[in-house]
Amino acid sequence: MERTLLAALLVALAACTAETASDPLAFSGSSMGTSWRVKLSGLQPGVEPAVLESELAQILRSVDERMSTYRADSELSRFNESRSTDWIPVSADTAAVVAAALRIAERTGGAFDVTVGPLVNLWGFGPERRPARVPTEEELRVARASTGYTRLEARTSPPALRMQVAERYVDLSGIAKGFAVDALAEHLEMRGIGNYLVELGGELRAKGRLLTGEPWKVGVERPVAGGRTLHRVLALEDRGVATSGDYRNFHTLGEEPFAHVLDPRSGRPVRTGVGSATVVSSSTMEADALATAMIVLGQTEGLRLAEREGLAVQLVLREGEELVTRSTAAFEELVIDGQGSARLALFPVVLVVMLLGMAGLGAGLLLRGRPLSAGCRRELGTATPDSRCWTCHPHRPANHRADATPASRHLARQARGG
Repeated sequence: MERTLLAALLVALAACTAETASDPLAFSGSSMGTSWRVKLSGLQPGVEPAVLESELAQILRSVDERMSTYRADSELSRFNESRSTDWIPVSADTAAVVAAALRIAERTGGAFDVTVGPLVNLWGFGPERRPARVPTEEELRVARASTGYTRLEARTSPPALRMQVAERYVDLSGIAKGFAVDALAEHLEMRGIGNYLVELGGELRAKGRLLTGEPWKVGVERPVAGGRTLHRVLALEDRGVATSGDYRNFHTLGEEPFAHVLDPRSGRPVRTGVGSATVVSSSTMEADALATAMIVLGQTEGLRLAEREGLAVQLVLREGEELVTRSTAAFEELVIDGQGSARLALFPVVLVVMLLGMAGLGAGLLLRGRPLSAGCRRELGTATPDSRCWTCHPHRPANHRADATPASRHLARQARGG
């Protein structure tokens, strides 16, 4: 499912405090159309920082070269351009990601579907030009005829893909970043590093602890367009986290705004009333895909699936003019601060900001090649008086409800059928 919906979905930024000897070693850069950042509590003897940084950057370049839909020369683009319905050889990584996507599609009843690309492009949320009007029923019918995860197959030995329709557009943007984060984490562990925080354009994975002995802490933002409000703080250890939402990335066709998350089953933008969905999992790739699926499934189906499978899931729902949180017991076990943000200044906090933007937003657009605009420039060495993260504003409240903006109110009315 289209996942660039998360454009800087979880931007990992350190707390706005002066550096000390206990601060982690950090690497950062740009790749896959967004920014990446790795924080380490230390290196094994013999591991050169510059060499390690180069290795991590190469892993990201490799994923981009294989799975981008914004590169005409990528492995995935070549598969989409081919009109053959026979097996087409691909890399082991691409085959593995598609195989994982198909398993998640089965688990979610098609709420997550990487064959949805023709619909994504039709509604103007892909690399193609944005339309000036709502698609017609005939256009939707034609696009849907080229979709359907049951028509796509993946094999791992030898690695190859096959789709039963010649006109297809497989889009891995809802799972590829999560895979890339896991790949970076696996490389760090291969190098003997067991205490790290990895972030790529919003997808995040943490293992071990800080030099202080504390767990990595990440903040989750409330889905309020036009601003950033810290909602909850999680302690992560050997877990990945991803969030999807409807409030940053939408555009207007006619006079009606449409969120970029599409329901593959109907071919239309979702109207489930879920403002954002956060999923924590041992696999960032799984968290990435499931977060999108939760938006599509909505509160009842989504939480039923989460409870049945024991998933750590939080949904923020639009109820009238307010936002209301619903979460599973597995998610609540990870929450360490759901209210006062004043306490965040007392320990190193990684602010995970869900900007959830896509084509027109300059941050976090998967495989687009645009720079990330971070929320706290102080960490990046370019601080200005008005560019401070929530850690620098301890007097601002961070409760579980928030006023909705005009755009989000409109989306809420759509969800209610009003």
